[in-house]
Amino acid sequence: MALFPFCKASSAGPIRVSRIQLVLCCFLLSLIIYYLHGSRAAARVHPAHPIFHPLEMDRGRKVTDMEVLKGAESQTPAETPWGAPLVWGDSRHSASCRAKFAQREMRIGLLVFVVGTYARFIRRFLYSAETYFLPGQVVTYYILTDNPRPLDPPVKLGPEREMKVVPIVEVPGWERLAHRRMTLLGDAIQKSIDSETDYIFCADVDQEFVAPVRAEILGDLVATLHPELYGMPRNAFPYEDDEGSSAYVEEDEGDFYYTSEFYGGAVSEMYKLARACSLLILQDHADGITARGLEESYLNRYLIDQRPTCVLSPEYSWWDSDLSAQVPVHRLLSLGRQCQ
Repeated sequence: MALFPFCKASSAGPIRVSRIQLVLCCFLLSLIIYYLHGSRAAARVHPAHPIFHPLEMDRGRKVTDMEVLKGAESQTPAETPWGAPLVWGDSRHSASCRAKFAQREMRIGLLVFVVGTYARFIRRFLYSAETYFLPGQVVTYYILTDNPRPLDPPVKLGPEREMKVVPIVEVPGWERLAHRRMTLLGDAIQKSIDSETDYIFCADVDQEFVAPVRAEILGDLVATLHPELYGMPRNAFPYEDDEGSSAYVEEDEGDFYYTSEFYGGAVSEMYKLARACSLLILQDHADGITARGLEESYLNRYLIDQRPTCVLSPEYSWWDSDLSAQVPVHRLLSLGRQCQ
């Protein structure tokens, strides 16, 4: 049987094909090729990991189109590759976690550094924390500051909430403060926080709580996913790439990139973190090295070696940025970038 019935051979000579018959033959060939190609392409498709490779990007490929990457479908996985909970505030896991902690008496600390021009954010930060940060729990605000005047008159606090001002020597410039924050945190924990709280969280003061942040955040070692890097491939993370730095991360290391704007945990674990990062920073300072992400680089180095027991989604540290991940709820919002 002829493949194309429109083409008929004549006994008197070669095949003669009309123009219409030729067009129909080409159309049929195109349909067959399209069908075969589509079947092979479908067989090659594999689902991407919801965190690391939303667009099946190869490890060695450079990230050049951030908007395309951020256009990938939002994912809300429930746990990390090593089994730690990945916290979304309205999930079933968060609800069960809150129910579990509701039966315990806990003391939680929230520590912020208030230095230089950042003093203008402290009252707004405290007002929002009074509304949304662990409502109904015993909370102590630790304000490490070189200028307590913005706290006068004192902010009115609710029941079982108190504020403690910890004077520190003036540290001009954000970069210099970033080099000292881990040391100051460790000292504060050792001097008083250790005996006064069960959990301590550190937050940048140029933020505002805009939705409830409750007991689902509690854990031994808690880190928050960076809002602009959530869902990005590993090769997009700005880990320290100077091999001489104590914060250096090799190409085959790292699961997530964490923000330094909100993290915490049990007091004992936070003291270990603060001391370890302080030593890494001091070592680099002695060698004349400055990590690209300042204290955030050392925090990420530590959290690669000591994986968090609880990872907070970008709901708990969100920036008003075109690159920030799309999340169900914004709970802690950066104000600094709005003011720039």
